[in-house]
Amino acid sequence: MTDHVTRTRAAYDTVAESYAEVLRDELAASPWDRAMLTTFAEMVGTTGPVGDLGCGPGRLTGYLASLGLDVFGVDLSPGMVAVAKRSHPALRFEVGSLLALDLDDGALAGALAWYSLIHTPPEQLPRVAAELARVLAPGGILLTAFQVGDEPRHLSRAYGHDISLEAYRLPPDGVAELLTEAGFEIEARLVRRPQPQEKTPQAYLLARKLAG
Repeated sequence: MTDHVTRTRAAYDTVAESYAEVLRDELAASPWDRAMLTTFAEMVGTTGPVGDLGCGPGRLTGYLASLGLDVFGVDLSPGMVAVAKRSHPALRFEVGSLLALDLDDGALAGALAWYSLIHTPPEQLPRVAAELARVLAPGGILLTAFQVGDEPRHLSRAYGHDISLEAYRLPPDGVAELLTEAGFEIEARLVRRPQPQEKTPQAYLLARKLAG
């Protein structure tokens, strides 16, 4: 296990309970988030299973299930997975890493990577993009969201806890290029200004895996 994976897992294990509490109702206050998630759900429809990859406490896994998707969650943090299972007992959650997902090639009709790329060092993002492409079937839909920027940040405290964690703001053009090189076609992109509690613009990219 790489150092950044170990640190990320430890940090999210530490904050899992308070993270889930703080973000419990955030989706209700974000029409842009709901709009992108709903569009993603409509594009995937009933074509196959969907992975919420980096699902945290499962709040978006539950939302996608409410929209009719056959969805399950994967997260690096056992603490987050435990909260997700408790909060959404009817859904499936498992521990796993975006660097090496325990999924067959082409297993998914849709993949959500919601702020789950932001702790991967930029030099390893091509590997993550390739893994997302591997697990999606041709024509499968990917939605990712992230903070806009091009600099790393070290987090020493979050959600009321002391942690040690690197977070990377990402340039939308750079992420789009990575996905294109991994075999995706960008369907849409949205960059919105920050809400009062946010420090930077936020980006959403919707992409389709090309055939062949």
